[in-house]
Order: sequence, then structure tokens, then C-alpha cells
Amino acid sequence: MANRHLARSVVLQVLFERDAAGEKMTTAEGEARLTDYAKEFGARESDMPFMTQLLLMAVAKQKEIDDVIVKAAPEWPLERISSIDRNILRLGLAELLYADRTQVPAKVAINEAIELAKTFGSASSGRFVNGVLGAVYVELGEPGKSEGVARKKDAKNGGKMPVEELVGAIVYAREKGEVYLALVHDIFGHWTLSKGRLQEDESQEDGVKRKAKEEMGLEVSVDEMLGENEYIANDSESGGKKRRHATYYLAHSDFKDLILKRTGGLDDAQWFPLAAVGDLNFYDDILPVVTRAINLLAQKVRK
Repeated sequence: MANRHLARSVVLQVLFERDAAGEKMTTAEGEARLTDYAKEFGARESDMPFMTQLLLMAVAKQKEIDDVIVKAAPEWPLERISSIDRNILRLGLAELLYADRTQVPAKVAINEAIELAKTFGSASSGRFVNGVLGAVYVELGEPGKSEGVARKKDAKNGGKMPVEELVGAIVYAREKGEVYLALVHDIFGHWTLSKGRLQEDESQEDGVKRKAKEEMGLEVSVDEMLGENEYIANDSESGGKKRRHATYYLAHSDFKDLILKRTGGLDDAQWFPLAAVGDLNFYDDILPVVTRAINLLAQKVRK
């Protein structure tokens, strides 16, 4: 058995035991059991940091991961999924959603989970785990699907990647003396802002208005720019990679019921009082934009 596959098997044993104990196992107890199972399975000492990090990540992110399982397999309530399959999914999703992709590519995370299901689960476990993780993988945009093709295409283009322009907005409203932000929630457990691709010959301001209307049913007016960021994404159409450049704005609207567009991985939309926004779970690249918006709005309130 390959070393990292064996290491994941050891972590799975601890997750399974923790589940059987009603999740009452402490962090110290979990690490102690990890050491015991590592010796029992013959895992390498040099893999202990990897195993410890994976165990702690799967435990720390369990609530978010369980929410993803429920949404990716709605016909299977979490308690009806066998304990071994449930914990294989937790392990696989921990790596798929939260691990460093330069260390654990998405396909490796999925394939490793499937192999664990075939080894430790029932005859149907492999197909079930593959189905759930595959659904999440598609929602993520199939990261790493065509990395080999992308490298060849980038080489032909002199190393240059096409740039896709995105626009997004933090939308706020005032109601009874309070300031509220309208945010959308995705199936991976994060609150984020309305964002999408800028259409050809469309101004950024018009793009912001269109996306807010499409995703939340809001008519908005744009106040000012909040910031920009760039990241690399896989292009499902060309099979290569592209650079996404996103520009974010502050916009305001009337305080009205939100109408969520349930596509693109979104599952909720809500208004939040400004004071409550800091407690929400945001992506790292979105957090600075949200923080700047909060600071600007706090200044507006004081004036």
C-alpha cells in the first residue's frame, strides 16, 4: 500500500472511532489514537505531520463538510449514510475543499477516497463516494481537469493566459436606522457576494446591476469601487487555464425580500445587520473586500 494511501487509512480509523463515540473524542485523544493506529498499520513516522494535519482539518471543518454532503446527496440523510462511507466522505472532502492543491490535487483527493471506500466499505461504497465527490468537483469547476492540456496551450501562446473580467458588489440597504448587507451563500459553506462574468461591451456598472438582479432580485445603484483581485481558473470550454480579474463595488438598494437564483452553486441569500457580518464564514480573497465595505459603511453611519 502506498505510503500516503496508508496514512489516509490511519486517519480514517480515527474518524470512524470518533464517530462511533458520538464525536466526544477530544483532540488529544484523537491524536493519541492516531499514534496507536499508525503503529498498528505500520505507517511511516515521517507521515505523522501529514496525518495529524489531515485529522485536525477534517474534525475542524466537519460542520461545513457535513453541510456539503447533505446538499450533494439530498436523497441520503446524513444519519442514513453508513458510518464508514460518511467518514470517507468527510476525509475526501476535507482534502478536496481545504487542502493545498499544489500538494493534493483535486483528482488525487477523489481517487484516494474512492480507493478507501473500495477497501473498507461495502460493494456499493466506491460508486456512492465517487458520485458525491464528483458532484462537488463539478460545482468547484473541475479544478485540474486539463492541466496537461493547459500547459501545452499556454506554451503555444507564449505562456500567456486569456483574461476573463468579473464584476461583483457588496450590496447594502438601510432599514429603520440600521445598515444591512445582502449576501449569497454557496454549497461549500461560505457567504460571498453577488459576482459574475462581465459580458461583451457591458460596462462594469451595468454588469454589477445585472448580477444583483439575476442572483438576488435587487435593483441596485453603484456607489464606488472596493478593490480588485486576480486568480487562475480552469477553462471548461477551452480545456486550458485562464486568469480571472475581478473588480468589486459597493452598491445600494432598497431593503426588500431577496429572490435567490438557485444555480451556480448558490443555496441561500440573506440580509445581515452590519454588526453581524464579521462572524460569517468568507473566502480568504473576499474577506478584504467585505472588510473595506464594512469600514466605509461604518463611516457613512457616523456622518
